[in-house]
Amino acid sequence: MSKKIPIRKFSFRIIVFSVIIAALALLFQWLWPNLATPAMPFIVLFFFAMTLFTMYIVLRSDDGQDGRKFVSSYMISRTVKLLSCLLFLLLYMFLNREDALRFGIAFMVIYFLYAIFEIFLLKQEKK
Repeated sequence: MSKKIPIRKFSFRIIVFSVIIAALALLFQWLWPNLATPAMPFIVLFFFAMTLFTMYIVLRSDDGQDGRKFVSSYMISRTVKLLSCLLFLLLYMFLNREDALRFGIAFMVIYFLYAIFEIFLLKQEKK
């Protein structure tokens, strides 16, 4: 039997995490401007919005009773998030070819940071 994760608690944590990632991204841009993509703040904003939206859907559908429903909602949200990320990444790289490599690397690093953070939060809350 699972315990329902409060959406407000998760939202606060994702906001704090996003502010930290944004500060680190700005610091990276300031220290190494030739290695950083100018779109880094938009990448963080994209992941903040996408994570908040997908996790809201997952947490809202988790009634605390049926673990299969939670897993199903989570897998659907991960698929939607992955496809949205791929579309966002390819679209930007197609439209801004000169910044494609830096953008792609920054995008993947931030993607993995958010993925690890989500897993950590869900594991922490579901204990």
